[in-house]
Amino acid sequence: MKKSNMKIKRDILLISVIIAIALLFFLFIHFFIKKEGSMVVIKINGAIQYKGSIHEGKELVVNGYQGGSNRIVIQDGYVYMADADCPDKLCEHMGKISKTGENIVCMPHRVVVEIVGDRSELDSVIK
Repeated sequence: MKKSNMKIKRDILLISVIIAIALLFFLFIHFFIKKEGSMVVIKINGAIQYKGSIHEGKELVVNGYQGGSNRIVIQDGYVYMADADCPDKLCEHMGKISKTGENIVCMPHRVVVEIVGDRSELDSVIK
């Protein structure tokens, strides 16, 4: 009986350590690796429909694939999907985005809203 209690305590300790390490990695990536975005790119079915600054206040209504519409708001350095007429509305619940690499996707309308950095920032140089 003592061995099983000891084993359970070790398992709990191991799981706690793994969760703590994962949380540290998440926080490190979120606060130190991801940079504030400067541009918003909106693609419909893979084709760029809009590209502009994330800092300009704007509200866009885009017609997605096969006629669906999405209302996208760019405000105060954030972008969010305010309204969509798709059946599941998952894109509306994705929240506000502002950092490079973050995106909002509306699959039924094939609309992708992506945050990108300034083109003067280099990711890598290959010779």
